[in-house]
Amino acid sequence: MDATWTPPAAPSTTDFAIRPVRPAEHRALGEISARAYLDGGLLQYGADDPYLDLLRDVPRRAAEAEVLVAVDPDGTLLGGVTFVPSDGSPWADIAGPDEAEFRVLAVSGAARGRGVGEALVRACADRARAVDGCARLVLSVVPQARGARRLYDRMGFARAPQRDWEPLPGLPLLAYELTL
Repeated sequence: MDATWTPPAAPSTTDFAIRPVRPAEHRALGEISARAYLDGGLLQYGADDPYLDLLRDVPRRAAEAEVLVAVDPDGTLLGGVTFVPSDGSPWADIAGPDEAEFRVLAVSGAARGRGVGEALVRACADRARAVDGCARLVLSVVPQARGARRLYDRMGFARAPQRDWEPLPGLPLLAYELTL
């Protein structure tokens, strides 16, 4: 992972920036991630879902992958995403050798509708294009995440049903890919 990489500036139509997460923001991003998944009905077991621990463990994500955040000029955290540059990371679920992946895309309730999710996904796509030999950006999403799936469709991701999988029985995940 290139520690000196800085994501491209957000488009001028936005009033927030995308940058790597800072340790002081780990706890807040963990809560934004947990709330987004809970409030969106995206967890199989609701408030008792063991995935909540993983969503809140931003220090681990930041140590094992790249965590990007969207922040207002005043420093308010708006959301974040975990970028996985290759299949060599423990965070790569479906990425192959010539692919990057992103996970745990989450936007705070107060920031919805401002283009935060799209900006975070664009930052991942830009980052993937900067990875030598990377041909695709991939992701998995639960079927009930309709808003996220509309975003991926709008951004040019294609459904990859041959890559759909179930990390747990009864928890289907849909795969998407973007050719870079």
